[in-house]
Amino acid sequence: MKRTIKAAALQHACGTNPEENLERTVQGIRDAHDKGAGLVLTQELFRTPYFCQHEEPGRFDLAESIPGPTTEVLGRLARELDLVIVASLFERRAAGIYHNTAVVIERDGRIAGRYRKMHIPDDPGYYEKYYFTPGDLGFTPVNTSVGRLGVLVCWDQWYPEAARLMALAGAEVLLYPTAIGFDPADDEEEQRLQQHAWRLVQQGHAVANLLPVVVSNRGGLERDAPGERGQHFWGASFICGPRGEILTEAMADEDTLLVAELDLGRTEELRHTWPFFRDRRIDAYHGLVKRHLDGD
Repeated sequence: MKRTIKAAALQHACGTNPEENLERTVQGIRDAHDKGAGLVLTQELFRTPYFCQHEEPGRFDLAESIPGPTTEVLGRLARELDLVIVASLFERRAAGIYHNTAVVIERDGRIAGRYRKMHIPDDPGYYEKYYFTPGDLGFTPVNTSVGRLGVLVCWDQWYPEAARLMALAGAEVLLYPTAIGFDPADDEEEQRLQQHAWRLVQQGHAVANLLPVVVSNRGGLERDAPGERGQHFWGASFICGPRGEILTEAMADEDTLLVAELDLGRTEELRHTWPFFRDRRIDAYHGLVKRHLDGD
């Protein structure tokens, strides 16, 4: 049975003023509504510069509670425009406990659910383990009026286990708010290979689970201080269908709004002919819960 929604992904550069970043996102959501979207995804940590380039205690002041000021703004907007918003925020849960959290806001403005980033990276320029406590809500889709949303965040997008568990729990679409970019010191070929791998692995999640995928990535060069190399976020946001087919995509550094129609009923039809879930050898996958398989 055909059951369609229009999904949108926002992509833009982020400045140093959180209120201006929020205003830009609000305008992007309004533009998505004007194009008929019923579901809008923001990029990762859209309200602030990407502050994880260094370990600075003062940056914990950028966090906010959920519910809080940003969810109040987005809740009113969702209610006004009659659409679902998936927004990525720096959550202050308690003193000393902070999460990288995606919050799902329903059409009526209420918080339908949230997902706390499970896989936390720690790499040069991406010192997220300093700021974020690993998620503790598991891989649980959020029920909304537009469908059952499997929300994951950035580094989660490299892990097939995360996508598969969302799919097994009934997710109808996978959404990835993202902040990923090049080290400006990398040569053009290395940058090309990284970006190719990033998109390819997410298309693989779409195919392996026969689900559409929506990806919203930051764009533009962000430096913590003048003269630093910074991070050049590569944009390239995209929306693909359940066989990995690209429905719409953005260029690298353009502020872009992507909108595509998703047929959520297509998944069941495809699973009749590509029965990946039927043929899974659940009796033989015990090693997946181990860090490493030693010996034979």
